Amino acid sequence: MKELTRKRILVTGGAGFLGSHLCERLVTEGHDVLCVDNFYTGTKDNIAHLLDCANFELMRHDVTFPLYVEVDEIYNLACPASPVHYQHDPVQTTKTSVHGAINMLGLAKRVKAKIFQASTSEVYGDALMHPQTEEYWGHVNPIGPRSCYDEGKRCAETLFMDYRRQHGLSIRIARIFNTYGPRMHPADGRVVSNFMMQALQGEPLTLYGDGSQTRSFCYVDDMIDGFIRLMNTADDPNGPVNLGNPHEVSMREIAQRIVVITGSNSPLELHPLPTDDPWHRQPDITRAREWLGWQPRTSLDDGLAATARYFRARIEAGRAKLPDAVASFAAPLAHSST
Repeated sequence: MKELTRKRILVTGGAGFLGSHLCERLVTEGHDVLCVDNFYTGTKDNIAHLLDCANFELMRHDVTFPLYVEVDEIYNLACPASPVHYQHDPVQTTKTSVHGAINMLGLAKRVKAKIFQASTSEVYGDALMHPQTEEYWGHVNPIGPRSCYDEGKRCAETLFMDYRRQHGLSIRIARIFNTYGPRMHPADGRVVSNFMMQALQGEPLTLYGDGSQTRSFCYVDDMIDGFIRLMNTADDPNGPVNLGNPHEVSMREIAQRIVVITGSNSPLELHPLPTDDPWHRQPDITRAREWLGWQPRTSLDDGLAATARYFRARIEAGRAKLPDAVASFAAPLAHSST
């Protein structure tokens, strides 16, 4: 019976933060998993524990070039997702979102595979609707420093919907809100990883503005469960689905919680707001609840404690310091509240 439910699944960006957790879950479920990554932001460390599994395969490949494989399902997660990384090479970021989507959609069309697009809450921009529903079209600056990611993902959604309408492709689009947990890059410019590294190393926690801007944080295990439920749903969603935690917290509150959880004495330090940084980010997950029976289950404190253990272990192992080449482009862009 197991062979009847075993699928051949391609995960692009599979060595990244979310991709590695997804690969791990799919391998555990017994599927044959092909992990594709160009290792621009992903790392082999994230999937090293899977390399000896008979149903796991790793391929170095850039999705901006076509890929010819035989699979039943495709999870397209390939794209740098933090401001530090996607602003380093904005042209390549746009290419990854747009050309990558075209190539993966072409593959899905050829092999008649179901395909999942990892989109983002960034498609809403600096939202004028709060919380954000899937019907909201967004308030995005098309020429700002974050546009390569925002508009690249918006264009990818357009392509997915047009392939569905024009070619009858079975698609799934997840608009992913802030997600955190083990295997986050220690210098990816996101709020949880920034605060964790600063608190664990006794440095000031950098807040932007007065720290009252808000985000909604979803633990990675809950997010991966949402991915799989969305892919496996029998009914065609006919549009994007928000996946995230509707519980909203301020930047100041999250910083204070991390200080307590890590046992740090780090002070809070205020800095000017980055350009085009959204003031609010909170998902309306009514659609996910009704269509998928999904909602986050991990409490913020439990998730932060697990994340702190991961970063503490990395620091103690001496692996959290980035190579000079990476640190050089991370430094001027670090500490977005994404």
